[in-house]
Amino acid sequence: MNDHNKLRPSMGGSELFNLDLIKKYDTAGPRYTSYPTAPMFHDGINARVYTDTLRQSASSDSPLSLYIHIPFCNTVCYYCGCNKIVTNKYERAAPYLELLLKEIDLVADSLGRDCERKVTQLHFGGGTPTFLNDVQMKRLTDHLHQRFHFVDDAAGEYGIEMDPRECGENTVRVLRECGFNRMSMGVQDFDPDVQKAVNRIQSKEETLRVLNEARALGFTSMNIDLMYGLPLQSVDSFTRTLETIVAFSPDRIALFNYAHLPRMFMPQRRIDEAQIPSPQEKLNILELSIGTLLDAGYVFVGMDHFAKPNDEMARAQAEGKLYRNFQGYSTHADCDLIGMGLTSIGFVGGNFFQNAKEMDAYASATEAAKFSVFRGYQLSDEDHLRRHVIMRLMCDFSLDYPSIEALFPINFTDHFSDALVDLAAMQDDGLLVLDVDGMRVLTAGRLLIRNIAMAFDEHIRKKSSTMKFSKII
Repeated sequence: MNDHNKLRPSMGGSELFNLDLIKKYDTAGPRYTSYPTAPMFHDGINARVYTDTLRQSASSDSPLSLYIHIPFCNTVCYYCGCNKIVTNKYERAAPYLELLLKEIDLVADSLGRDCERKVTQLHFGGGTPTFLNDVQMKRLTDHLHQRFHFVDDAAGEYGIEMDPRECGENTVRVLRECGFNRMSMGVQDFDPDVQKAVNRIQSKEETLRVLNEARALGFTSMNIDLMYGLPLQSVDSFTRTLETIVAFSPDRIALFNYAHLPRMFMPQRRIDEAQIPSPQEKLNILELSIGTLLDAGYVFVGMDHFAKPNDEMARAQAEGKLYRNFQGYSTHADCDLIGMGLTSIGFVGGNFFQNAKEMDAYASATEAAKFSVFRGYQLSDEDHLRRHVIMRLMCDFSLDYPSIEALFPINFTDHFSDALVDLAAMQDDGLLVLDVDGMRVLTAGRLLIRNIAMAFDEHIRKKSSTMKFSKII
């Protein structure tokens, strides 16, 4: 039942956006960038386990994906829930760079000189990666290329998260020379009043200047992040932002839901809750956005991601090769993900590993030539099964029971009988269709794919995860 026919641009948003179903199913739930989700990580996984896992993985034939976390931001965006360090002291980048270089060596040495695994994906995230100056960025990427085997530019996906406010005259050119060929940029909203309310003043002119320069220099894929539900947003104001973005025509657009959780994220306490759009206005903005993007020719990839039909992400989904990790949707499904830097998370040898969240702990371990891994998760056979099922649901909007039974020693309908009971109720609501050898998510269920995936989440079913997740919509 391998149905990879995705939402076509000509359909418009009416079938995808079903207000009654959205209101009924708008509960909280995981984003499933991992399974099990991060709240299940524990301190039984440490640096020793990570070192052993890296050594054992050295002989694997699968490629590598590298994630580098740069935690610094010059200013705080009030909506942000990321792990970051807000500072205008750029000199703090120098000692952090030295730590990253040491950790790179630790990873490469653990894999061993004879390791021939190829790097097919690199992602710099944060924080603001361009907090590093051009010389520092060049030194860091040069060291990565000295210690790892990168595939050539045409075959690799080498991305960086950009803030145009941190881009000097030569920054984009230097990044291209460093090997980056993908760019992701946070915009959220171009309306000046909204930007002031969330403390992210970023003009349309400086944003488009950087994007146009990147396109001219050969960046082959550009993603724009937008966010709905921010204070002072309205359908009218967000229409103008969408018109600007669609006119630029980026390859990918991520449309994120602002989750107001001030108890969890301190910067959000600076937001005036009275200025947050009403639930209905927020839904109106979402409906407008979906219709606008689909009518502009984008394909709905899943959750909050849209892509042009010829983009790698849309093609990977059409071929059943899409994947999810901590960066969201990815086209590299068979990689081990190695996270480096403060608080970064990796997935190596079928297990999750997370670096220290506090700079002192990260620095002391790294300076002592040890990994700072302080927690993680070793998946059981059951976890691997459920991870695969949830992954395919999130990426394909369908499940083929025989193909899953060929990979795992189960009878699908027997093993997941409890989940199928929950899904039968969703079938009655028109979210999906069940049959004897698989299931297919209908158009109205695609925005609610997290709800559907939760039926297979053993830890949520057993209530062994106490984490409070963000709302689905």
